Amino acid sequence: MPDDRTPDDQFSDIPPRPPLPTTGPSPSDTGAPLSRRQMRELAARQGTGPQERVPDQAADEHPPGQSAQEHPRVQSAQEPARVGASPSVMTLDDLFTEEKHIVPDRAEKRRNRRIGGWIALFVVLLLVGGVVGGGWWAWSNYEDRIREFMGWEEPKDFEAGEATGEALVTIASGDVPTVISRSLYDAGVTKTPEAFYDHLIEEAINPTFYPGVYRLQQRMTSAAALAALENPESKLENSALVREGLTLDRTLTVLSEGLGIPVEDFIAATADPAAYGVAASSLEGWLFPAMYTFDPGVTATQVIQTLVNRTVQSLDQAGVPVEDRQRVLTIASIIEREARINEDFYKVSRVIQNRLDIGMKLQMDSTAQFGYGEMHDGTVSSSAAALEDVNDWNTYVIEGLPIGPIANPGDVAIDAAMHPADGPWLFFVTWNMDTGETIFTTTDAEHEEAKKQWAQWCRDNDNRGC
Repeated sequence: MPDDRTPDDQFSDIPPRPPLPTTGPSPSDTGAPLSRRQMRELAARQGTGPQERVPDQAADEHPPGQSAQEHPRVQSAQEPARVGASPSVMTLDDLFTEEKHIVPDRAEKRRNRRIGGWIALFVVLLLVGGVVGGGWWAWSNYEDRIREFMGWEEPKDFEAGEATGEALVTIASGDVPTVISRSLYDAGVTKTPEAFYDHLIEEAINPTFYPGVYRLQQRMTSAAALAALENPESKLENSALVREGLTLDRTLTVLSEGLGIPVEDFIAATADPAAYGVAASSLEGWLFPAMYTFDPGVTATQVIQTLVNRTVQSLDQAGVPVEDRQRVLTIASIIEREARINEDFYKVSRVIQNRLDIGMKLQMDSTAQFGYGEMHDGTVSSSAAALEDVNDWNTYVIEGLPIGPIANPGDVAIDAAMHPADGPWLFFVTWNMDTGETIFTTTDAEHEEAKKQWAQWCRDNDNRGC
């Protein structure tokens, strides 16, 4: 956080002592013996004797002839006392922020003391609690700040020579570098969501990316990933990788670009769901996400039939009754868009079920975005217009489930819709947009605290994915 305190505030954490009296008889006037401290105080008032500072008066003394307003390091005796945390109860937050508030001529000495104090505190935590106790608590709560403070920043990119295995990445028409960077991270190619994009910026590179499916490796450097994407041999022919969570329109575009079939053919092929045995007004949610490779000459209708058949296979494996397929796909599609970690799919499913059981609106941003036509670009926030728009999918407005699926769910989402986890949760917040870590809560108060944690992450990470 920026430091907006004035110079007079910089030592407000040192509790001021009452100023020495300027009127009334001095101890020497009464004839009482003077203590050594009283002699030093008297000498200081009279401008005689050694000009050493009295340690416990450091907060409110001024050099001779200089007022508090002219001396920015001390607090004026006329100012209201400001009470701050004493060093004996200093928190880890104080240890990381203290250096920002020290005037230059004392910075070196205070910095050394604080570094020593921090190291000592961290060692004590390790000794008292062990790795599982105090040390682990400090690391789990302050890892980023500890790394920054100690110069242990984690590199954003993998090291050369770490590449292994295989990863398939789809680039669709209109994908900008930030989206491609995220896709590479999701596929395990790069180490962080921003690594590839940062590489392009740092090297001032503006490559042209062509739609298609690319075979890369996991744990590649950003430079190696770029070279692979620019290598025609990395692109798979007559193949399409349909990702989980894509809408019907987006899926048809991916199929067209991967297989070389005009998108108009796919639009015509999906016009009549009944032709594929689907009792719904749309094939939204019925085109199963997977990697597909077809023989040359395949038609759009054959492709769509293959994807629908794969969805039926997943529904049957999860034990979904035929008459319940559309409802389960609807729930699964919301889970697919809302959850990030596999185990959380089952918890999100429980939140949906718990809300339906008590007649509480689902209030899922993914449904509002879909109903309003907002593109799913990797961010979680919805516009105010989307949240307020009255349509059959917006669960901020309607009661119960939306009229139908909002995306293509995969095997895990379908299974989670049928087998929700046990729990009392009514809310969840994905607070870390990089890792997908999510907080599940039961009360409004707990939910508000989780939202604050998410907001703080967004501020600390330039609103990436927020």
